[in-house]
This record gives sequence, structure tokens and C-alpha cells, in this order.
Amino acid sequence: MKILYFFVLVFCISCSVNNTEGNCFIEKEEKSVYVEQKPYTVKEILNKKPDYLQVVDLKEYRSFKKDSTEFKGGFSEERWKAKKEEYNVFSEKFPDHFSYSAKQQVGNVLYALGSNTLGFWLMKIENDKPSAYFLGLSFSHYYINKVQETPIIKDGFLQFEGSLVKIIKVPGLPGYDDYSAMEDGKLFRIKLDDLMKDSDQDGYNDIFEETFALNPNNKDTDGDGINDFEDMNPLFTSEKNKFSELYASLLPSYSEDDDLKKLHYTFEVYESDCDYFHQINPEIRVLFIPEKDQKKTYYTRITNVTENHISKMKRTSYDPNRVYISESGSSHKNDYVAEYKDGKWKLEIVGGYII
Repeated sequence: MKILYFFVLVFCISCSVNNTEGNCFIEKEEKSVYVEQKPYTVKEILNKKPDYLQVVDLKEYRSFKKDSTEFKGGFSEERWKAKKEEYNVFSEKFPDHFSYSAKQQVGNVLYALGSNTLGFWLMKIENDKPSAYFLGLSFSHYYINKVQETPIIKDGFLQFEGSLVKIIKVPGLPGYDDYSAMEDGKLFRIKLDDLMKDSDQDGYNDIFEETFALNPNNKDTDGDGINDFEDMNPLFTSEKNKFSELYASLLPSYSEDDDLKKLHYTFEVYESDCDYFHQINPEIRVLFIPEKDQKKTYYTRITNVTENHISKMKRTSYDPNRVYISESGSSHKNDYVAEYKDGKWKLEIVGGYII
């Protein structure tokens, strides 16, 4: 029995190592193939909408064309300054990178709609304490009017007007997307109790955690002793090894003015199954989504929340301490040969492009 147990243990360790190798190293350069996804129909969007979301048809409404055209065409410097002043209290309380609209005061609570690269949020300041609640509505399908003509907080609900939309590619502008309305005149409603539910009391609402595969019933998803809200890498335990250090060195840098530990709602999201990448100890907040669609959450399967990419590694044939690796964004790519020497990585750019 002891011999059998030892064999099983060795087999499991071997499988783990092989999985890590397969998930982190490639034999030849990866070639990305873009496959344009067929947009959902209105019926498909409504059939797959979250259970907590109510959608009401409006008889009178502000159209997508009117709202989006006025927003794009009338954004003068004077208007920008006025908007900045109007939402200054939110910018001070939320150092994260949000855009705001539809401010409303209810008693001693101040609300606004917010958006960032992850999606839409309800922003709240109560007794000088800021909180943000993720809506879990994909910007691939939902458009929220910049101008809300009715209160966004009413009768225990968050409500906002908008449209059902699809993303379209703009000819001649690679990598640039725009929106097209499929059906106008919608009132979207979410019960505040559902939206603000935070089962583990860690600072992120359940909708956010379920959207990005965190555990809504455990404030420390990865079990590393750090509350998810304070953890810079909340999905995976950080491990110090040379390959995790290489991946960490390729992360984008933020402004030196930003206190990165206070950016609780600003994440870089990467699509990767590489264990070494998962093990990074980053200075910016990161989330990971699986490479295979069937392992992703519904939201991350239909919503592109990854702005940057770091490739798997390719070993050089002549030196085990040198690997090829690349990092890319919407308008650039840098190819590196990385050499591990004297306990540090030295990166040399050997290719790439800038658009």
C-alpha cells in the first residue's frame, strides 16, 4: 500500500510539472488568429440576461443615436471642465480610473453611474465612505445613456435608460470598435439588495466575484492570508521563482502619481493558463481568465476585458537560461529575448511593432 501511495504521489507531481510546462512553454511562435464573433440577437441577449436584471420597454425614450452623437460631438474643453468639477467628489474618493455620469443625492448618500475597462458600476459615497458595485452587464450588449432623464435610484432599485447594442468593426481603423443600436428604449432595473450583496464582506459585491471567478463566500479566495479586496493577485497565491519574476517584469506600469494599493477596482486582466504567470507578485492588481471558452464565466466569454497580452515562453536551443517572450497591447507588440543571469532577468528587444 505504501509503495502504491508513493507511486500515485510521484505520478501527481509529474502531471503537475508537465501541465506547467505545457501551459507555459511553446515549441514554436504562437500565431494569433482573429475570428470575428457573430453578434447576439436581441432575443439571445434577453434570453441570457442575468436573473437579477429587469428590462422594461419604454414608450418615450432618448435614443442611442441622440445620446451617443451628442456625447461625441459636444465634448468641448469647457464642458470637460464642468463635468470634472461636477464629479470631483467621486474622483477624490475613487482614485481608480472611472468615467462618471448620472449623479444623484438620496438623503446622505451620493450615487453615480461609473464605467471602467471591466464594465459598468454603481458608485456610492455614504458617510464619506466610498463603495462600488459591479453590474455584470456586458458593454458588448448593453449601452447606458450618458444622459439619464429620470432618477437612477428609485423605490429600492437602480434604474437607468439605454439600448441593446452590438459591437461593429470600423473599416480602416484596425483594433477600433464602435457600437450600433439593435433596440432602443429600454429601462434596465436591478434591485439594490441584489446589487449590493457582499456575502463574504470583503468589499467586492457578489456579482463582481462571480463574474471574475472569485469566491463570493470566502473573503480570501486563494487562501494566501490576504483579503481579496487588498490582494493584488486575488485569484492565485504568489510564488517567488524566476519565471514568475519574468512575467511580473512585463506588466504595464501606471502613473507614478497613482497609489497602486488604493486602486481597488482597477485590474489588468490576462487570458492565460500558465501557472508561472498566475504566481506573480504584482505591483498592480491582476485577474486571470482561462484560455478555453468553456472554462470562462459567461461575462468573460462574451466581453473583451483584456487590453494586454503576455505570451508563453519559448526556450532557446543554445542556452537554458534564455527564453523568447513577447508582450502586446492594442497598438503595439514587443518581442524579447530574456536571459536569467546572476539572479536577475535581462530583457533585449528583438522585434515588434507600433501602430
